[in-house]
Amino acid sequence: MKIERILFPIDFSEGAMNALDYAISLAKEYNAKLYLLHVVHDVSMTAGWQVPHVRIDELYRSMEESASKELEKCCQEELKGVKDIEKIVLKGIPDDEILKVARDKKIDLIIIGTHGRTGIDRLLFGSTAEKVVRKAPCPVLSVRLPEHRIKEIG
Repeated sequence: MKIERILFPIDFSEGAMNALDYAISLAKEYNAKLYLLHVVHDVSMTAGWQVPHVRIDELYRSMEESASKELEKCCQEELKGVKDIEKIVLKGIPDDEILKVARDKKIDLIIIGTHGRTGIDRLLFGSTAEKVVRKAPCPVLSVRLPEHRIKEIG
């Protein structure tokens, strides 16, 4: 098995941060390039809402800048030892953008947390991880939060 490029979608949720250890460990083990991808969810594309473009464009530009800063400062200590890292911030529908990056970058493995957004976000937008697992052009490792793992009997 050859793993040269690993995609790690990160939304800074507990689920994503839990999956980070897997992404880093496998990137080091296989000496693979690690792509950290954050997608600023474009709500207008999902809901079909019409929003004045000037204001919404300013909002999304601000959100993208904030996400880029968060991605830069996030996980600095944990990422030590990973030789090749590319950080990407995009705007769009998260699962669509994850799948596009996976195809465009010829990703060998996607590592994704199974619990990201909750509540109304989950209801409105569905599970990004589920959509990625179903449609990905490569294997996907989905990582559950520890409290959701089956407890050992004994």
